[in-house]
Order: sequence, then structure tokens, then C-alpha cells
Amino acid sequence: MSMFIDNYGQVILNESDICELYYTNPNCNPKYILTNADLTVNNELDLENFPKLILYKEQQDLDKLFQSQYFIPEKYKSFDIAAYVLQQCKTDEELQRAGEELLLYQKHNMFDLLIYLKCFVDKLRENNIVWGVGRGSSVASFVLYLIGVHKINSLYYDIPINEFFK
Repeated sequence: MSMFIDNYGQVILNESDICELYYTNPNCNPKYILTNADLTVNNELDLENFPKLILYKEQQDLDKLFQSQYFIPEKYKSFDIAAYVLQQCKTDEELQRAGEELLLYQKHNMFDLLIYLKCFVDKLRENNIVWGVGRGSSVASFVLYLIGVHKINSLYYDIPINEFFK
């Protein structure tokens, strides 16, 4: 790991260091990362060419940054996931449930994640890759069922959405 300590004693990590930290200690909460993962530094920091330093006070701030930077094809970047999900509904009951869930996804700023999952599922299908039927609390989400993340219809099995959004 190429960790650096600045003149103020603060630990500075690049993106690859962050990944290594999360793999070795999933409960860590690094506060500083550099935006340039390819940073190489000697003992002295070259401040003119030093990447922008970003302060993250909360884990959610870091999560929001990573979720907003998913690597997905251009056609998905402006994809209207809500319209897509609602078009998949066949009954009024499905529309009601999907609408309620979409409001929760929006409240939790998770639309970027839904778009990423749609892209991911499409790639799996395009390449004939098999994935699991579904597991855990994700099967409580009817929206994830409509996108194709899992194959468990939470309406059919009467699984409440609060099992997912605990």
C-alpha cells in the first residue's frame, strides 16, 4: 500500500489503497482519497501536480460518489428507469407496488444503482450468462424482479417491501 502522511499528519490514500483497505478490513472508514489512482509520489509531494483531495465525512458520501461513477455504456446514462419499470407492469396492483417502491428508491438516491443493475442484467442476457434465482432481502423488491435481477415475484409471494428497505 502506498499510503502517505501530509505535513499535518493526515493519512492520504489513493483509490487502489482504498480498495485494498476495504478488502482487508470491510469495516474501515477512510476519510481521504485522491481522485487519481495512478499517483506516484517520492518523499516530497509535488503540490502543483497533486490530485484534488476530497474529504468524506460519512460512508454514504463515498457510496454516492462511487454510485454516480458507474462505468456503463452511454445509452444507459440517460435511461429512464422509472418509465421502464412501470412499462413492465401488467396490472393495477403491479403498478401500485412498483410506484411505491420507485418512490423509496428515489428517496434513498438509488436510481443510479437501478440503472446500473438494468445494464448489468442486459449484459448477462446478451452473453447467455446464467445468474441465481434470487436470495436475501433483495427478493422483497418487485422493482428488482421487473428489472430481472432476481426471479422471485414478491407480489405473488406477498413479501412486503419493508423487508428490503430495513
